[in-house]
Amino acid sequence: MFRRGEGEEKHPQPIDPKEVVMKETPGSEVTVIGQGARIEGTLVSAGSLRIDGQVKGKINADGDVVLSSQSQVEADIDSQNATVAGRFKGNIMVKNKAELAKGGRVDGNITCKLLAIAEGAIFSGQSIMDQQGAHGGSSGRGQGAVGVETSADGEGAFSRDAARTR
Repeated sequence: MFRRGEGEEKHPQPIDPKEVVMKETPGSEVTVIGQGARIEGTLVSAGSLRIDGQVKGKINADGDVVLSSQSQVEADIDSQNATVAGRFKGNIMVKNKAELAKGGRVDGNITCKLLAIAEGAIFSGQSIMDQQGAHGGSSGRGQGAVGVETSADGEGAFSRDAARTR
C-alpha cells in the first residue's frame, strides 16, 4: 500500500535556479499568494510574503516581500526588504534593501537604504536613499546623486554612502 518509490512522480527537470527565492530564517513565517490568486485590499503579514499572483491595494509585512516573475502587483509596499521579479506599479518603502531582479519592472518610487538593480530589470521612478531606511528618522534623507557599484556580471548596487565617497 505505502511502498517507497511506487507511484511517485519523477521530476525530469530540476527547479530553475534563476527562480526568486525567499531567505528563510528559523522561526520565520512565509505567506504565499498563489499564481491563480487575485487579491484586492490591504495585505498584512507578521512574517514575509511571496506573491505569485495578482494584488491590488496595500502590502504591509514585518518581514520581506518577494514578487515572483509571474506576479502583477499594483500597490504600496511597506516591509523590511523587497525583491521584484514581476510587474509592479506603486511605491516601495523598505527599511533595508530593495532589489529589482532580471525581468522585473517597477513603475513608481522606491525608498530604501540599499537599491540593487539587475541587468534586464526596468525601473521608472524616483529612488530615495536614506541611512535609516524608509522607516528611520527624517535626518539624512536626500534625493541627490547616487553612487553606483557594478560587479563583473553587470549587476549594480546603488548606495548613498558610495555617492559621498566620490
